[in-house]
Amino acid sequence: MAKKTDVNTLGEFGLIEHLTADFSPCRESTVKGVGDDAAVINFCDEKRGPYTLLSTDSLIEGIHFDLAYTPLMHLGYKAVIANLSDIYAMNAHPTQLTFSFAISNRFSVEAMEEIYKGVYKACELYKVDLVGGDTTSSPRGLVLNVAVLGCAFPEKIAYRSGAREGDIICITGNLGAAYVGLQILEREKQVNKVAPQASPELEKYAYLIERQLKPEARKDMIRFFEKSDLKPTAMIDISDGLASDLFHLCKQSGLGAYLEESGIPIHPETEMAALELNLPPLTCALSGGEDYELLFTISPQDINKIKFLPDIYIAGEMVAAKDGLHLHTTGGKVVPLEAQGWKHF
Repeated sequence: MAKKTDVNTLGEFGLIEHLTADFSPCRESTVKGVGDDAAVINFCDEKRGPYTLLSTDSLIEGIHFDLAYTPLMHLGYKAVIANLSDIYAMNAHPTQLTFSFAISNRFSVEAMEEIYKGVYKACELYKVDLVGGDTTSSPRGLVLNVAVLGCAFPEKIAYRSGAREGDIICITGNLGAAYVGLQILEREKQVNKVAPQASPELEKYAYLIERQLKPEARKDMIRFFEKSDLKPTAMIDISDGLASDLFHLCKQSGLGAYLEESGIPIHPETEMAALELNLPPLTCALSGGEDYELLFTISPQDINKIKFLPDIYIAGEMVAAKDGLHLHTTGGKVVPLEAQGWKHF
């Protein structure tokens, strides 16, 4: 009897590594394949010409989104933003995208129009062209797939593998809000099942719910980097949770990390709502995911440059691999950091 291995034993990234281990690029144009936020390809004959970047992602109903509380227009918008964030995480600019979907017979033309309103809005705001896609049927539910192209000059691209020992760890924006927003929506969904006539209490959580349903990609940060002549040594977007994504960055760079709890930005509304839900705010920030902020490292020599950039927080330092990944708590304890972010399987 053939051996059957549960994919949960490997996890998302372990499965990808396992399935692609025997693949190696045979084209000179493939600069970077599997293992980063986006693939990097050199289609340009000129050695110093811009490189092309490619990222793709799928969203499955019941896995990545719940239509019980996700407006269709917001869903289309978020599907695009999640992919644009991958391109920005390479210190590059998105340029074109394709949008594909599979739908069951419960979705009308009008429903798909709502989704595309969100797609168009994201394309308009981020100056990206919709250039194609595919449609097919689904036996159950809705499946969306977005592929995004971007461009950047080779010397500007920030890979996950570029961090060096002693580099400073930085985080943009704030973390945990999207996860707490999701918990609030789930709570109200359960309340609605018991009391369908009850009005949802969502107004005071507007910021958190927007962070979940209508996130934004950090295009502004890439512009700030350009204006300040700052190139991150390594970068990744925070989609699976700070802890998990820091693990990815450390693994690709062959390093460990020392993270300061005091440097992890948490919005006051996130903190208050998390405590209301009996959730540790720090855990939400470390493991929540879907914030689409940027986690990046810089040379210590560039620390003065980020002092003049808004919405950036110094959160720690890259250390030797033998030192592992640790969190220095505000209480003075040093504890091993565990990756407990979003799991796809």
